[in-house]
Amino acid sequence: MGFGFNVDDISSSATRAQIALNALNRSELGGVDLKATTRTLEMATTGRIQLLDITRPVEQIVRDSGIKSGLCLVHAPHATVAIIANENEQGLVRDFVDKIEELYPPRGNYLHNRIDDNASSHLASGLIGSSRTFPVRDGRLVRGTWQNIFLVELDGPRTQRLVEVTVIGE
Repeated sequence: MGFGFNVDDISSSATRAQIALNALNRSELGGVDLKATTRTLEMATTGRIQLLDITRPVEQIVRDSGIKSGLCLVHAPHATVAIIANENEQGLVRDFVDKIEELYPPRGNYLHNRIDDNASSHLASGLIGSSRTFPVRDGRLVRGTWQNIFLVELDGPRTQRLVEVTVIGE
């Protein structure tokens, strides 16, 4: 779709997103005004494989956005991190860590390990996924009763991991 300008010429990705949304609003959505907001969560991890519950800060970002109906994208811009939604019960959290270690053994015979000893982390991230999208209804994140949002560290410990939370809607 053409917007009548080159979006790559706009310096800020948030500005590009808002301009694209405004163009879509005018041309395809019959005047519906969509808003978008993006916030970055920053955290450190302490284990090689670790699950960190990020549900509360994600929910706060959704509330602060003022968006009543839309979508919330939770994305980790790292090649060795995943995002999942599941129950925060300590036995299950340990089961996740154990299963990831079983499915992606760190000392496997991986070609990537010839240059960087973390192929298992890349494989796990690529197959589990680094993003999740949730509906927003009535200004709240829609998730199941036992569904929490986790950052899954796959190559820790790390002093800085980022999670981009983007809320789009009206």
